[in-house]
Amino acid sequence: MNKLYMDDFQNTTEKLQKLIDLNKKKLEELLQIENKTYDNFVVPYQLMAEELNNFTTPIYHLDSVSNSELTQKVYDESIPILSLYFSELSQNENTYSAFKDIQNKYKDSLNIEQNKVISNEIRDFQLGGCGLDNDLKKELEEIDLALSKISKKFSQNLLDATNNWEMICDEVDVIGMPNDEKERAKVEIDGGVKYKFTLKMPSYIAYLTYGVNRVKREEIYKAYSTRSPENGKLIEEILLLKDKKAKILGFKNYSQYSLATKMANSEDEVIEFLRDLASKSKKKAQMELDELKEYAEKLDNLTDIQSYDFSYYSQKLKEEKYDIDEEFYKPYFEKELTLKGVFDFIKKIFDIEFKKIDEESWNEKVLVYAIYENDKYIGKIYLDLETRFEKKGGAWMHNWHNRYNLAKDTQNPTAFVVCNFPASTPTMPSLLTHDEVTTLFHELGHAIHHLFTKVDEPFVSGINGVTWDTVEFPSQFLEYFAYEKDILKMFAKHYQTGEILDDGSIEKLIKTRNYGTALATLRQVEFALFDYLLYQKPRDEDEIQELLDSVRKEFAVIIPPKYNKFQNGFSHIFSGGYAAGYYSYKWAEVLSADAFYKFKENGILNKEIGEKFKDLILGKGGSIDMNELFFLFANKKPDVESLLKIDGII
Repeated sequence: MNKLYMDDFQNTTEKLQKLIDLNKKKLEELLQIENKTYDNFVVPYQLMAEELNNFTTPIYHLDSVSNSELTQKVYDESIPILSLYFSELSQNENTYSAFKDIQNKYKDSLNIEQNKVISNEIRDFQLGGCGLDNDLKKELEEIDLALSKISKKFSQNLLDATNNWEMICDEVDVIGMPNDEKERAKVEIDGGVKYKFTLKMPSYIAYLTYGVNRVKREEIYKAYSTRSPENGKLIEEILLLKDKKAKILGFKNYSQYSLATKMANSEDEVIEFLRDLASKSKKKAQMELDELKEYAEKLDNLTDIQSYDFSYYSQKLKEEKYDIDEEFYKPYFEKELTLKGVFDFIKKIFDIEFKKIDEESWNEKVLVYAIYENDKYIGKIYLDLETRFEKKGGAWMHNWHNRYNLAKDTQNPTAFVVCNFPASTPTMPSLLTHDEVTTLFHELGHAIHHLFTKVDEPFVSGINGVTWDTVEFPSQFLEYFAYEKDILKMFAKHYQTGEILDDGSIEKLIKTRNYGTALATLRQVEFALFDYLLYQKPRDEDEIQELLDSVRKEFAVIIPPKYNKFQNGFSHIFSGGYAAGYYSYKWAEVLSADAFYKFKENGILNKEIGEKFKDLILGKGGSIDMNELFFLFANKKPDVESLLKIDGII
C-alpha cells in the first residue's frame, strides 16, 4: 500500500495478515541466531517493523481523511489483527531477553542512537508485560484489544454526530458575517436563499464568532457540546481498562504509568506545574473577562454573558480595540500562497527547500512537496488542508515513512499534514484567518521535526522516541513566527492584486497575539488538570462530571452551562494519544517560548541559531532526551517565566 488512494483497499486485511505472518516467521529466525548482535538482530528487527508501519499507516490515514463504509470496514477488521500482533510482540520474553543480552554485551561499543533504541525497547517490553505470568499477559492483550475498539467507537460516534447535524439560518441571522463565510454557508431551499451551518469546525467557529442571533448561537453551541452522549459510558470503560492495565504493570494508576515515556518525573510535578501556571494566570484572566462583560453590557445591554457568547463578543471587542477586521485580512492569507510563503520562510531559517510535485493521492486537492537540503532529496510531505464531509475534524501531522540508513538500505521520511481550512469553491479560493495560518505553522512544526531528522535508526528518527510531553515543542515554537512582521511580509499578499499587507495592518495583527491569552491559558490548564486527575482512578459518569466541575470551580472564570458535556468530545484523551498527557501542550510551550527568545534576542531570521535548532532539536529526533538537547541548544534549563512574558500575562 504505497499509494494513498483506495485502488486495492478491498484486499487490505488479507495482505495485512500475510505481512504479519511473514514478520512472525522472520522474528522466529532472528531468535534462532546463537550470537545475537545489534547488526544481525536489532537492525532486521527494525526493518521488519518499518515494512509493517509503511503498510498500515494508510489504513488509519484514509479512514480519517476519506471516511466511508469501506475505510471503516478495513479499519475495524485490521484493528484486532494488529492489536493481537503487537500485544504478542510486546510480551515476547525471548525478544525481550535478546535486547537485554545485546545491551549487556555491547553497550560500550554501540553509538548513542543504537543504545537509545535498545533502552527504549527494553522499557517498552516491560510496559508491554514482559516478566509477568501468562495469565496477566493474556489479560493485557484483552485490555489492549478492547481499548482499541472502544477508542475507535468513541471517535466514530463523534464523527457521526458531527456529520448528522445542521442548522438552517435566514439572512437576518447572518447580518455582519464575513462575506466568504456567508458564501460557504449559502444554500438554496425551496427556491430561496438560506444559510446552513454544521458542527464541522470552520462552520461551527464561524457562527459562534460572527452569528448575531444569540438563540442560534446557543443552538449550535448546545449541539456541539452535547454530541455523542453515548460516549459517556465508553469513557467509564476506558478509565476502568486503563487503570487495570497500569496496575497489572506495577503502577499506582494510569497517570503514573503515562510518565514512563515522558520528561516529567512524577504526578506531583505535573499537578504542581499546572496549578502554578493557573495561579499565575488567573488574575489576568479575570481582568480579561471583566473587560468582556463590560463591553457586552455596553454594546447589547447583556448582563449574563455565557459560554456561547464568549467568541462573539470577544471578536467584536478585538475588532474595536485593535481595529481588526478578519474579513479584511483573509484575502491576504489565501491557502496556497500562504503555504508557499511559509516554505520560503523555512528555507531562509533552515536552508531546506520544498518543491511542489504532481502525484496522485486520495483527493484532488491534496498538495505534495518533495524536500531538498543542499539539492539533495531528503523527504516528502502530503498536505490535505481543506475541510470535507468525509474527513475527521481538527488538524494533525502524522508520520508515514521514517528515515533510516541501515544495512545498505535507506529510506527517506514522509509525513501528512491535515487541516480543516475553509473549502475552496469554483468561485472562491480557500481564504484563511490568521488563527488558521498559525495552525498551519503548528502542524508544519511537527512535520519538520519528523522530516529534518538526521538519525539513521528508524525507532528514534524524526518524532519516534521523543517523549510525549516534549513532542509539541517544535510545533509550538514555529507558531511564534506567525506573529513576526518580517515573516508575515513573506507571504501576506492579496490573492487578487499581489499587494503586500501594509505595516500598520501587520502591527495591529501582532498586537492581537496576547489578546485573551490568560483566559486561553486557564482553559488549557482546565483541560490538562481534568485529564491528569481523571486518570488517577476509575470513575462513573457522575463522578467524572463532579471532577470536571471541581477543576472549573478552582480555576475557570467562566462556567459553561450544565448541559455542556465537554468530556464526551474530548477525543485527544479518549481516542488520541494524550491520555494523562494533555498537560504536554503547556509543558512543551515552556520549551518553545524559551527557544523562540533566542531568535528574538539575536535576529528573527538568524541562520546560525536556525542551524543549531535544526541540528539539535530537529535533527536528533528521539535519539537523545529533549531535556539534554534543550540545554545544548539554549545553554540553560527551561523557565516558565519566558512563556508568561511572551503571552503578556506578567
